[in-house]
Amino acid sequence: MLDINGLSSGYGRVPVLRDLHLEIGAAECVGFLGRNGMGKTTLLRAIMGELPAWQGRIAKSGADITKAPTRMRARAGIGYVPQGKQLFKALSVRENLRMGCVKDFGTATAQIEKVLQLFPRLVRLLDRQAGMLSGGEQQLLALARCLCGRPDLILLDEPTEGIQPSICDEIIDVLIELRRNRGLSIILVEQDIDFLWQICDRVLAIDKGSIVRTIDPKAPGSTEDAKTFIGIEG
Repeated sequence: MLDINGLSSGYGRVPVLRDLHLEIGAAECVGFLGRNGMGKTTLLRAIMGELPAWQGRIAKSGADITKAPTRMRARAGIGYVPQGKQLFKALSVRENLRMGCVKDFGTATAQIEKVLQLFPRLVRLLDRQAGMLSGGEQQLLALARCLCGRPDLILLDEPTEGIQPSICDEIIDVLIELRRNRGLSIILVEQDIDFLWQICDRVLAIDKGSIVRTIDPKAPGSTEDAKTFIGIEG
């Protein structure tokens, strides 16, 4: 699905990612955790093409996308839900969903109806401005809009930040269903260990732009191990 070899990237002349290697399989969910500034969001942005690869190679389903623009990566099946959601807040929920149908606007109506089956909470909000939604509803809309592009790999950056528990549970249910029934692969950046542990097959700790530990969520003591990488004691 996704193969990253020796990726280095950063901002301006400031290096953040250093010789990073990563493989993601079909229907696999891989989580990333670490303190702020360690490279988690930088990795997602480099995969999406928002930051250039200084060194290394990124391949999607065997095709080299290292130098491909963001729009081509989206067409190749990569979806991105950034931290902060980045919705079109002046547009309606329906219009935001339509903006997600970049692969084929001709089938937008059918695709939106399909995605709304996963997000019944959004149905009654279709004509409401996105900026008028609660934070949790906006997060659901951001994920739904991403799925309207029919990705087979999605990048999620801190989806639980500031979100009420009931919405977090909805997101978990949707992601589990998509993995099970549609073979969706997921890269999840998240500080909520309980959220990671409910979804991920493995969790990678990142420090100073490098992967320093692979954690099995099912292994004894894994939660305590994870806490050391986000600065939580005990």
